[in-house]
Amino acid sequence: MPSMGLVELKKKVALILDLLKPIYNDTKPELDYTNTHELLIAVILSAQCTDKRVNLVTPKLFKKYKTIASFAKAKTADLEALIQSTGFYKNKAKNIISCCQKIRRDFNGQIPQTMQELITLPGVGRKTANVMLSHAFDKAEGICVDTHVIRLSQRLGLTKHKDAIKIEQDLMKITQKEDWIWITQTLILHGRRVCFARKPHCENCPLQIHCLYFKKNK
Repeated sequence: MPSMGLVELKKKVALILDLLKPIYNDTKPELDYTNTHELLIAVILSAQCTDKRVNLVTPKLFKKYKTIASFAKAKTADLEALIQSTGFYKNKAKNIISCCQKIRRDFNGQIPQTMQELITLPGVGRKTANVMLSHAFDKAEGICVDTHVIRLSQRLGLTKHKDAIKIEQDLMKITQKEDWIWITQTLILHGRRVCFARKPHCENCPLQIHCLYFKKNK
């Protein structure tokens, strides 16, 4: 944790969340999906890729493959051709097929609803599992830490770590469990819309008073 004490950090993050709540009141991801397995596939595709790009690919993908079973039976080359523009498409195609095969084989065709089980699926790490738990099953077992959450957590002085799992642990210690789903999406959206990796729009950010990055660079 940062040098600031736990109590002070809890107070700080509460003030930060109070500032962000009027701005970001929708916790849904920006991926397009209509059911649980479409969300899973879309999240796997979103690795090292923008949600916008994934949303351009999934309409044709989900039209061709309508179920877990159809993805499990997909031919690798056919799947690769449909998802090529998302990057790392060979690995993603392999993971999607293997993931769906494992769901059919080990979970009776149903996507598991626990962290422990989800992370056994090919292509599913803790970040993807947190997205699924939060948005498919309305369960808060952790905080999804992507590049935006990492950047904001560091700039705001909420963690000194660079490792996503350690950052998640820090954030979980200073926030309320009932806020975890909302926090994830809010930090992601703020990172996409205001707190860019390069040339962040600090002049438009309501978090200036709490931001170490702003204080250092103003």
